[in-house]
Amino acid sequence: MYRVLLDGGPEFLLVHPGGPFWKNKDVGAWSIPKGEPAEGEDLLLAARREFLEEIGVAANGEFRALAPVVQKGGKVVHAWLIEGDVDVAAAKSNMFSMEWPPKSGQMAEFPEVDRAGFFDLETAREKINAGQVGLLVAAARMIGGG
Repeated sequence: MYRVLLDGGPEFLLVHPGGPFWKNKDVGAWSIPKGEPAEGEDLLLAARREFLEEIGVAANGEFRALAPVVQKGGKVVHAWLIEGDVDVAAAKSNMFSMEWPPKSGQMAEFPEVDRAGFFDLETAREKINAGQVGLLVAAARMIGGG
């Protein structure tokens, strides 16, 4: 998702993963809102569901497909570009449970996404997972912002 500012170029929506492993990580830790599709699930429908789960609002508008990218670990990321605006201060993510602290036998809940933000292309390129930079570059070209 992106938005165009009246006094500047496009800004891209990124999310920061929640949980204790990501707490103090910033550069290279952010991502587009994404997740795993269920077996046989339409990829665009999965992307829309994951966006709602991670941001707390539905993504509506004209979805333009970007070429998939392959992250370092081999995960293929399919993405779509859509223009819109989200109140990132009000973003609310679903939760997940994990044993924390490790080997304690205690379960703790954490948000899947602990914050969201809009970033200009240069800043977004620094913050996003390196395997997803190609998505930003392609999106910027598609909207004439890079």
